Amino acid sequence: MTSPIKLAIVGVGKIVYDQHLPAISANPDFTLVATASRNNTIDNVPSFPTIEAMLEAHPEIDAVSLCMPPQYRYAAARKALAAGKHVFMEKPPGATLSEVADLDAYAAEQGVSLFASWHSRYAPGVQPAKSHLAANAPTSMHVIWKEDVRQWHPNQDWIWQAGGLGVFDPGINALSIVTEILPSAVFLTKAALEFPENRDAPIAADLHFQNADAVKVHAEFDWRQTGKQSWDIVVTTVQGELRLADGGARLWINGAEQPLEKEAEYPSLYQRFAALIRAGQSDVDVSPLRHVADAFMLGRRKVVEAFHD
Repeated sequence: MTSPIKLAIVGVGKIVYDQHLPAISANPDFTLVATASRNNTIDNVPSFPTIEAMLEAHPEIDAVSLCMPPQYRYAAARKALAAGKHVFMEKPPGATLSEVADLDAYAAEQGVSLFASWHSRYAPGVQPAKSHLAANAPTSMHVIWKEDVRQWHPNQDWIWQAGGLGVFDPGINALSIVTEILPSAVFLTKAALEFPENRDAPIAADLHFQNADAVKVHAEFDWRQTGKQSWDIVVTTVQGELRLADGGARLWINGAEQPLEKEAEYPSLYQRFAALIRAGQSDVDVSPLRHVADAFMLGRRKVVEAFHD
């Protein structure tokens, strides 16, 4: 495939307007030909209420970006894959590990590409941090991921429902970085999850991990932070300290801030998606979602005061 990839978006919401559209518009590998969404449209792009109607009207579509909440992604992904379309899944890739595994197998059966995207892995400080930690063994890590849900997810009821992940919706971004930069895999040993009494998903989480060499990782997620938001990862190594801040946009090594490339998370995702399609490959890493599943499995549940938008 050498001509532009005919792309459709399913689930048009804030993240599409803020991130996907600018990235697609700037990428000559793609041309946006249709959308499917119950509530929103994109100017000058044909829109449909369902993915079925969109695929029927536009059989020429090559690929689909799925940007609806994770609880509804599996059915849409199966329909797109069954129609022979390549599929990009906004994070998290699904509501469960089992359904993502099924999609991965089905994409291979259909001979199309499936991309489970993790945008925070493309933050400019992540790969330099990974390279540094490969040469300087970490001895401990502290993750502080605290933000104001009212600022970033106003009136989004789906995120508080079972399968919406609650505070793990942003927290999984931190886990996607952790699983990318650590030289060896960690596993959860203990967790505490705080659930508002009127919600089915947690508003805060305290997680403890370690690896086979007993290197410990402590992660704190909270959706009640006001004022300055915190998206920080601090790693102690045998040679000093590494700190990622602003979600991976800034990096310090032993107190010295490192020069980094300009932030381009979503442009990088679409570059990766195009490369996968042209190479006939898939990229379906579920390690961040596996850690979330483990947290729900091992986590001690604590009920806290009700949350209201």
